Amino acid sequence: MGFGRSSSSSSSSALKWLGFVTAVWVQSISGNNYTFSNYSDALKSLMNLTQLELNNLSVAKDVGKAFGILAGLASDRLSTPVILLIGCFEGLLGYGVQWLVVSRTIQPLPYWQMCVFLCMGGNSTTWMNTAVLVTCIRNFRRNRGPVAGILKGYVGLSTAIFTDLCTALFSADPASFLVLLAVVPFAVCLTAVFFLREIPPATSAAEENEESRYFAVFNIVAVVVAVYLQSYDIIGIKTGAFSIAFASILLILLASPIAIPFHAFIQGLNRDEQDVEGRIDEPLLRSAIVEETVVGAAAAADNELPPNLKLLQEEEEENHGEAIEKKGPVLGEDHTIFEAMLTVDFWVLFVSFLCGVGTGLAVMNNMGQIGLALGYTNVSIFVSMMSIWGFFGRILSGTISEHFIKKSGTPRPLWNAASQVLMAVGYLLMALALPGSLYLGSMVVGVCYGVRLAITVPTASELFGLKYYGLIYNILVLNLPLGSFLFSGLLAGLLYDAEATATPGGGNSCVGAHCYRLIFIVMAFTSIIGVGLDVLLAFRTKEIYAKIYASKKAKKSSGNLR
Repeated sequence: MGFGRSSSSSSSSALKWLGFVTAVWVQSISGNNYTFSNYSDALKSLMNLTQLELNNLSVAKDVGKAFGILAGLASDRLSTPVILLIGCFEGLLGYGVQWLVVSRTIQPLPYWQMCVFLCMGGNSTTWMNTAVLVTCIRNFRRNRGPVAGILKGYVGLSTAIFTDLCTALFSADPASFLVLLAVVPFAVCLTAVFFLREIPPATSAAEENEESRYFAVFNIVAVVVAVYLQSYDIIGIKTGAFSIAFASILLILLASPIAIPFHAFIQGLNRDEQDVEGRIDEPLLRSAIVEETVVGAAAAADNELPPNLKLLQEEEEENHGEAIEKKGPVLGEDHTIFEAMLTVDFWVLFVSFLCGVGTGLAVMNNMGQIGLALGYTNVSIFVSMMSIWGFFGRILSGTISEHFIKKSGTPRPLWNAASQVLMAVGYLLMALALPGSLYLGSMVVGVCYGVRLAITVPTASELFGLKYYGLIYNILVLNLPLGSFLFSGLLAGLLYDAEATATPGGGNSCVGAHCYRLIFIVMAFTSIIGVGLDVLLAFRTKEIYAKIYASKKAKKSSGNLR
């Protein structure tokens, strides 16, 4: 009996980590929404578009994320493999048609039809991201910061991965780039379908420590990949055997985390039988905040009742009258989307998220034209740099914010506030248009954009629970199409066209620092508004994070005693 349990436990642990590895692979190819700048110039010249028309194409791509609500609704009704399949087939069609147009295999489609297919390509990633994030955060609910940081970090790296692979293998040809966007995500998602699924999370301090060690390995591998990609951009050798060697080593690095599930399986077989039998299974969708608060209260309670009953008894006695009148859940408990939307905190988080990702996405969508306006001929390096530095922002913020929650209960929104301050500085650097400022500005904005995405993911789950997290997450992601429309489609498109001169065929162009200066200044001011909202949210949620801190500290002490 003991051996059976040990074998079952080791298999479960290995499958959970194998699922996480495939989730990392899916995220490594699901950032194709950020690659528009790599082929936007080809679309602009082929279809004779003005900058406003081109920016509205990018808005259509981001509007696809608005339909991510469908993926959120489906996450509570469909299995993870089905959600992944929907995403990969939709992406194959959306990007496949774009390839047919750019490669001149077919004549350019009417403008509205191109908007539809770009929208499909953008929507495909919401199914992939929802499947991956919801499943992995439920599987590793006590390490949400590192999980969000790693997964979102690889989304950031995916732009650089696609860009550098295309440059190495196909000399940055836009048509070949679109082939990669269509085929590679399809193949990777078909692989993940077999392994990514929900598995009961860790229930002991020993398992949590093991998770932390494995996440450290994932972080190390991710940093090595990021440094490797950045080195390739800096070296500048893009052809011949060197490029083939670069692509081969990159693929080996991306595949290397597969060793972790095998190690987890062997460790599970060697784990002490008594430790395995001492575990307690917990409900998969129970609110993690409630779980952790229970553990925190148990540290100070006597042993007359089990810890969970003791806490519930104390809270009922202290808040009996208030609980009777309470009409909905409090922060930290599971909220439906409607309950969450009735809270002030949801809208503070929503608008502050818009201030960060909306402006950051406008820079990413327009980076091709920004570089050309400032006199750079090779703009793909800026796209790659924003991707790589966005990765560092995502992966470091997830791990660091989790560390400070465990150490002192620091509210996660404070890290968003700090990133918004730096983002405003980055926009001002770009507005100045000094020599090298575009390099520095793209690095700063990339880092801060990554922080916003990585911090907001676990913050939403901590404030509003995990039960309906898939839908709540996709409501927050509406900020991507909304921000793209406001800051890229309207602000950048209109102000650029006001400065541009007409070109033969119906398009236009603008060269000089003045083309985007006012746009950057407006976005810097928007970032300062975001700072104020993030500080307000940190103040309003400090008690939630104090409870999380107390519970983690109590659980650690309890584990040491055992």
